[in-house]
Amino acid sequence: MIPTLRADFNARWTPQRYRAFLAHLDRRAGTPVKFRVSETPCFLPQSLISQLATTGADLLRQLVDNPTYRAASDVTIPPEFRVPNEAPHPLFAAVDFNLIRNAAGELEPRLIELQGFPSLYGFQPAFAQSYVESYGLDPNLRIMADGSDLATYCARLRHAILAGHDPENVVLLEIHPLEQKTLPDFVVTERICGIRTVCITDVQKEGKQLFYLRDGRRTPIRRIYNRVIVDELQRKGVALPFRFTDELDVEWAGHPNWFFRISKFSLPYLQHPCVPRTWFLDKLPALPADLDNYVLKPLYSFAGLGVVVGPTRDDIASILPARRHDYILQERMRFEPVIDTPHGPTQAEIRILYIWPEDVGAGFQTGPPQTAPRADLKIRPYNDPLHGMHLGPAIVRMGRGKMMGVDHNRDLEWVGASAALIL
Repeated sequence: MIPTLRADFNARWTPQRYRAFLAHLDRRAGTPVKFRVSETPCFLPQSLISQLATTGADLLRQLVDNPTYRAASDVTIPPEFRVPNEAPHPLFAAVDFNLIRNAAGELEPRLIELQGFPSLYGFQPAFAQSYVESYGLDPNLRIMADGSDLATYCARLRHAILAGHDPENVVLLEIHPLEQKTLPDFVVTERICGIRTVCITDVQKEGKQLFYLRDGRRTPIRRIYNRVIVDELQRKGVALPFRFTDELDVEWAGHPNWFFRISKFSLPYLQHPCVPRTWFLDKLPALPADLDNYVLKPLYSFAGLGVVVGPTRDDIASILPARRHDYILQERMRFEPVIDTPHGPTQAEIRILYIWPEDVGAGFQTGPPQTAPRADLKIRPYNDPLHGMHLGPAIVRMGRGKMMGVDHNRDLEWVGASAALIL
């Protein structure tokens, strides 16, 4: 989106340099990267990143500080996965945006979704830096959305994950981590924080205490950086050594309940011009005649599983009435391809990462579910536009398919996972 940088990169790119970049990335990550990585970073102006970051923070505060929403979202947490001692807000959150072109021909952001769950907080800075180093790009390009340096960001991440605990008593908890595509993130996070990645099936429980084996030594777990997706636990039928409902002598670096609360369930409640019209499927009075202009989404899936772009009436009829409260129908946005590549203009979905310190409180109010975008809404101003949150790197997913996930663009070139380099 910065034409001079884009034109220069495209002119100097070669397949050989791309292969060298991939090898460099694997070395920097400490393990092979097994998802598709785009040939290019995305050069984005600071003004756009700041706009997205401020908007995302506003949306998160709308939800967290709204008692009506907090009460309504109780139903999203399955009783068997309701963890005691819920934190007042998510420690980690991500907000995804894409860009449309309005009637005046200007680019505007549109919300895709939010999540109250960690993303690639460890891997993404290494990823962005690999583009800079391997391609010999301007070292003044920033990789953090707020302009902070890597050392400052790593210190914030360590503080959020460790919270003063000895790293040997903090674990990154995942399901079969060696089989996950996000393994590079685990490896880099271990390097930054000094913690270990532990499979949830290897945890041991004794009374209220949890333990793991560290170099063959039984070690207490005092704090958990949670990366476990409940949907995956259920799909794989994983037998757990403890119950999430147990009263445990353990802290959560990212309380699991926020995975459910800050999710697609929140979309009908948000009131902001950037939010597409969204309805719970069981609350929709009548199906629109132009279903091709809508997207059907299950509320609790991950990585785009079960999402149907342009659903048919048969697609909707196949969902049992008793399950329709678990789906939303959302207005489909025609996103603008804004990245010029040798394979044509390409869309860029931009994810803003937040670290929300645990000692930052609440205070924002909002209303009932929306029925239409509200162009007249004004977000209540704060002295701090990020409401006490810190920013990490911006994740970018490039694509030319109907959906932006890496798996939906795997046979294309100049698409896939990418990074924002900010000027």
